[in-house]
Amino acid sequence: MTLYRCFGLLVGALLSSHSLHAQATPLDVLILHGRVVDGTGAPERRADVGVRGDRIVFVGDAARSGMRARRTIDATGLVVAPGFIDPHTHTLEDLSSAERRSNVPYLMQGVTTVVTNNDGGGAVDVGGTLDRWTRDGIGTNAALYVPQGSVRRAVMGMSDAAPSPAQLDAMRAIVGRGMAAGALGLSTGLYYAPGSYATTNEVVALARVAAASGGIYDSHMRDESSYTIGLLGSVNEVLRIARDADIPVHISHIKALGADVWGQSDTVIALVRSARAAGLRVTADQYPYLASGTSVGASLLPRWAEAGGRDSLRARIADAPTHARLVAEMERNLVRRGGAPSLLITSTADTTIRGRTLAEVAAARHLSPVEAALEIVQAGDAGVASFNMKESDLRKFMVEPWVMTGSDGSDGHPRKYGSFPRKLRQYVLDTRLLTLPQAIHASSQLPAETLQLPDRGVLAPGWFADVIVFDPATVADRATYVSPRELAVGMRYVLVNGRIAVDRGAYAGALAGRALRHADTARAARPAPAR
Repeated sequence: MTLYRCFGLLVGALLSSHSLHAQATPLDVLILHGRVVDGTGAPERRADVGVRGDRIVFVGDAARSGMRARRTIDATGLVVAPGFIDPHTHTLEDLSSAERRSNVPYLMQGVTTVVTNNDGGGAVDVGGTLDRWTRDGIGTNAALYVPQGSVRRAVMGMSDAAPSPAQLDAMRAIVGRGMAAGALGLSTGLYYAPGSYATTNEVVALARVAAASGGIYDSHMRDESSYTIGLLGSVNEVLRIARDADIPVHISHIKALGADVWGQSDTVIALVRSARAAGLRVTADQYPYLASGTSVGASLLPRWAEAGGRDSLRARIADAPTHARLVAEMERNLVRRGGAPSLLITSTADTTIRGRTLAEVAAARHLSPVEAALEIVQAGDAGVASFNMKESDLRKFMVEPWVMTGSDGSDGHPRKYGSFPRKLRQYVLDTRLLTLPQAIHASSQLPAETLQLPDRGVLAPGWFADVIVFDPATVADRATYVSPRELAVGMRYVLVNGRIAVDRGAYAGALAGRALRHADTARAARPAPAR
């Protein structure tokens, strides 16, 4: 038995002990008779869970131990689990908005912690953002990455040039300030401009700064299809960054995107398994949908067309020879996406095209699909759901022990409102691809350990009281591609840092979340209970 495990068992025994003080001082919340799935992957067990302040202080038989509480919850027939942790969201604007900072779409999924500034985009001022969230209050816990694309834009604009030594130093300095302010690590979106203009060596240089502070590297890879270096080339690039920067790496929403790469999940899995066996720290997240979420421009425009920004793009569209080249490349990208019928417009200021496919919009305008897409881009662009993944690939990735649940939640796609309940409903309770302990582990302890979030992701004495209680008979997603903002159902109670945020299936008004800053878990976190 390891020293860490002995320490964990000792702490659990002390905090769970039948003491006079525990009997005399009532708990704040006592959850009784639940089916406890603790997040470690261990089998479920019948137990009661007691909370005092922001911590779990008891897991066991409350009656035998003489526990009393100010509020009791009868969880008979319900699952009690750690709050889910979403490693990839686009909630920066939500959490920074007075109207949306409660983060209800996530609370109703059982998500108690979100990470944002993913895909290399978002706020460069990490410290200021975390400070505002602390001052104003947020509904879930939240953490940030330093976004490489935004860092590059701050120093170089939309230039596709290589940085000068001075520019690279300026980018390193921004990453260093972000890490010092509490960022979890560095995120990239190497598929998206301007992050895509960075070479692997440039990314390694910034990742080393994050590594020096104990951070991780999170990447929407350069290519998940066959646009540039291909899916396998992109996985190898991530693994090279792990080696060269000596940093844990996380592949954001692992997938095989498009007919050109369908079936390559087996090879991707083999590459990651081999890298992990060789000592590299590699993980990934995945959303349980077959349609990705992006924009018309991001899905079809070649990255060279976006260099220099919006005005430069318009000039290229207006120039006849360049326009012809642009259309030819966009047509090839449209084939990769599965054709115009596979792109559903989900979010746009133009309500006349929302809910229609690109094929339908093109037909209504008497244009080719690519020319219709260019009109949409020039009018401000539009979000799309891109239906170009295979169920067989999704399932192969899902069962890997290094793949966790993530929503990539953004407006217009149902995954922002439904990812976690959908996985429970479709892949655990209905088809039994995963067991309940496996699925909860992939949504709690695994992301907590990957993101280095101390004392979260496990139901155990001494850990933060992020706790969910859900009904396995009714838990489900309700959001669709046509109605993407339908709240999930089945979460009966959600506690965030010990406060009840969802009470009897309804948001209770609490802003109980905290702005989480990177911590050295080797010093700060207690070991998980033995499985």
